[in-house]
Amino acid sequence: PPNLGPHDFQATPADIAALGKATVLVKNGLGMEYFLDKLTKSANNSLLQVIDSSLGVTVIISDAGTDGDKDNDLNYGEVNPHIWLDPLRAVQQVENIRDGLVKADPDCTEGYTQRSAAYVALLKGLNTTIATQLKPFQGQTFIAFHDFAPYFAERYGLKADFVVDVPEMNPTPADLQRVSIKVQQSQLKALLSEPQEGDRSFNALAEDLGVKVVTFDPLETGSEQASKRPDTYFKVMDKNVVSLIKSFGSY
Repeated sequence: PPNLGPHDFQATPADIAALGKATVLVKNGLGMEYFLDKLTKSANNSLLQVIDSSLGVTVIISDAGTDGDKDNDLNYGEVNPHIWLDPLRAVQQVENIRDGLVKADPDCTEGYTQRSAAYVALLKGLNTTIATQLKPFQGQTFIAFHDFAPYFAERYGLKADFVVDVPEMNPTPADLQRVSIKVQQSQLKALLSEPQEGDRSFNALAEDLGVKVVTFDPLETGSEQASKRPDTYFKVMDKNVVSLIKSFGSY
């Protein structure tokens, strides 16, 4: 549902019924939708084709949860799943979805192929724009509340740090101290929060350090209206770059 992250999701009987009738299910993969295996099993739909958009995408190994507990149910696992925040990895996701749709619905191959090609062109254009905007900041470090940014950082020659592994975890004093030292070393002007994140300790840390909190939307949640707009990804990513540049002290 809108405005709900994957770690807050609770399946309803209606969800299971919908999967029971569906032909195709698209997932990000890499453990982001850790609840899906049980859900699809409950749906008992032998005709359901699951498209894993992460197939073949080069991944980044996650740091262990900042509390050191790799077995914590909130942790993503060994692989960071936020591949869509790199526009060129998103290209691979689009192509995987295209191939899955063609397999499920071969009569519409031409349409899927044309539309995916148009979207891929937009993603490549976005990547070029972001690379140009962030080129002056290569090598700099930014800090987000949770560990969503390594693919974005890698693509544009930046370094990403974070307070907690996933947004539902509470920062420990050690987490906050580590981030405090990193902020002072990197001379950051702002920390990156998220639309759904209002952690008091994070805001208090920023206040103590004399830096601002700006919003970087990792696109894990979104409004119903945003989910219906084809340009949402591009608009959000444009705003994210502006926020990131602010964190480096520009604008």
